[in-house]
Amino acid sequence: MSPLPLDAETHHAGRLTGRTVVLIGGGSGIGLRVAHRAAAAGARVVLGGRTPARLAAAAQRVGDSATWRTVDITDGVSLAAFFAELDRVDHLFTSAASYQVGPMLELSDEEAASPFVSKFWGQYHAVRRAAPKLATDGSVVLMSGAAGARPPAPAPAYAACNAAIEGLGRGLALELAPVRVNVVSPGTVDGNLWAQRPAADRENAFAQYRRDTVLHRLGTEDDIAHAVMFLFTNGFTTGSTLYPDGGYTLR
Repeated sequence: MSPLPLDAETHHAGRLTGRTVVLIGGGSGIGLRVAHRAAAAGARVVLGGRTPARLAAAAQRVGDSATWRTVDITDGVSLAAFFAELDRVDHLFTSAASYQVGPMLELSDEEAASPFVSKFWGQYHAVRRAAPKLATDGSVVLMSGAAGARPPAPAPAYAACNAAIEGLGRGLALELAPVRVNVVSPGTVDGNLWAQRPAADRENAFAQYRRDTVLHRLGTEDDIAHAVMFLFTNGFTTGSTLYPDGGYTLR
């Protein structure tokens, strides 16, 4: 069998050398772990977020291949300005979102809509603004959550938002092909997001997740970053949702 052409061989191996990886939400948490992995694989990394000091510190930790720019995913003007400064986007991952979760009968309409405003429409508009810059052999990874397949508690709007993001991924995979579009749907992760929540809420949620998941453990930010890197680099995967959730959705 003749060897693959160099470009195909490089793509098959999943190398990111010289590619531009854009991570909105890359200043902390899962996004920052993806930044470290992408930089180690040879990519140029662009970190986006709302807090300059956090982004600057994150870029310094990632190294010389990382740059940063401020952006607010709920602001169309901000998103347009962010992507206007980029010549090319090979891979895009948006993990930035701010929202409230709770039962329908307890949340205000504005609170219930917040996951859609930030997490769904934020990613939708980020992809729309990035689309003219996306490399034809590049990819988009959307972020949903295992609650879309199996809600752990009464939070119907949040569950619906995550399910909608998975549908968005399938629809965008058709529209943007040959650019690949996939969704990563994590379970509960012991990381930056939960560290900001009250200790009692955190421990209760962690205990429930350990009990209900097949592997009886929480995820780590590196577990999810590894899944994102797979979706960046596997050239035959599109329109799919990957569940790094320890088997939570199997129960």
